[in-house]
Amino acid sequence: MDDFFELIAKRESCRNYSEKKVEREKLEKCIEAARLAPSACNSQPWSFTAVDSPEFAPQVAKCLQEMGMNKFTDNCPAFVIIAEEKATLSARVGGKVKNQDYAPIDIGLATAQLCLAATDQGLSTCIMGWFNESKLKELLDISKEKRIRLVIAVGYAVDEELRQKSRKSLEDIARFM
Repeated sequence: MDDFFELIAKRESCRNYSEKKVEREKLEKCIEAARLAPSACNSQPWSFTAVDSPEFAPQVAKCLQEMGMNKFTDNCPAFVIIAEEKATLSARVGGKVKNQDYAPIDIGLATAQLCLAATDQGLSTCIMGWFNESKLKELLDISKEKRIRLVIAVGYAVDEELRQKSRKSLEDIARFM
């Protein structure tokens, strides 16, 4: 069990990638980990587009850089784009009854598993929500009807030394009754 908590502690948002190519097998394992994530009513409201070609990765990076954001992605060799798919009928009905949209929660769970799988394989990630969605859809031939929810930078960190995590204390976020 300690290995799991060590893995969690090692996962951080990387903003300095080496130009080393990410092995396709490692990207596949990351997506497989995301595929196995829990989802409401087993809806699995997600699809993943992995971009690791020298032709497309720099173009994806440019789609993430509006208003001066995410400049670090210029050196990132791979990305995973996560699009929201239509949830199953039971998940949509359950969501309406409970006034809860489960798809974003499910996508968050899949994203976490993808990033932990990357960390376990010696890769680094950064989860981004700032991007030009229409340009990404056009570049990657993703249907206009779909929503791109997140883009994950994936690669090898230049600096492997972990930063100190700054998090709220357990007492500030949890109650035990």
